[in-house]
Amino acid sequence: MEYLICTNRSWVLDAFLQVRRSLPGRWSICVTPEDLASTAQRLKPRFIFFPHWSFIVPEEILCEYECVCFHMTDVPYGRGGSPLQNLIVRGHTSTQLTALRMTSEIDAGPIYMKRPLSLEGSAEEIFCRASELSVQMMAEIVATEPEPVPQKGESTIFSRRNPSQSELPINSSPEVLYDHIRMLDAPGYPHAFLRHGSWRAIFTDAQLIGDTVEARVRFEKPIAEDLS
Repeated sequence: MEYLICTNRSWVLDAFLQVRRSLPGRWSICVTPEDLASTAQRLKPRFIFFPHWSFIVPEEILCEYECVCFHMTDVPYGRGGSPLQNLIVRGHTSTQLTALRMTSEIDAGPIYMKRPLSLEGSAEEIFCRASELSVQMMAEIVATEPEPVPQKGESTIFSRRNPSQSELPINSSPEVLYDHIRMLDAPGYPHAFLRHGSWRAIFTDAQLIGDTVEARVRFEKPIAEDLS
């Protein structure tokens, strides 16, 4: 049996490669949207898994193959963009990682399974935990081939955040400052920042120690589009 995993994030690949030899069947990896259609057509996979994928999946792929994505909320609550950041901003300390069948409506497909996921630590640490959990769920789906169940309840939609929302909030508590820095602290994400004249101070590696927030800071010259 053929299976295909699609991801463009290193933490997913690391988690998958650690257990690949223990998984049944033949597995292939796709890292670019340009390769998706040709790879799927060549392999005819039983499942295509999208544990962390930043691109739109074409309708013809969704119709022809059983495509499974992983969303970091207890859907139908929190469909949409930036789930990790939107959950932390709303005060959540834990969530459910949901495996659902992909449909043309984002995050609205039927559910294979949910598993609890802690939201403690930096964004990169949370993504790494989610990746290891996603791989475990992929193995379970391959082994049991569960029938996905339609979502129930009223949906809540999260809006995708934009880079300007990474600026540190003013007059906020230590907890809010700490959460703001850590929820953006992962490669490829717009880190928390403050403007300082013609410079931009970038914050990472936050720690909350009593009423104090400690973090690493570096100063960068912003590119033109960041100055607006």
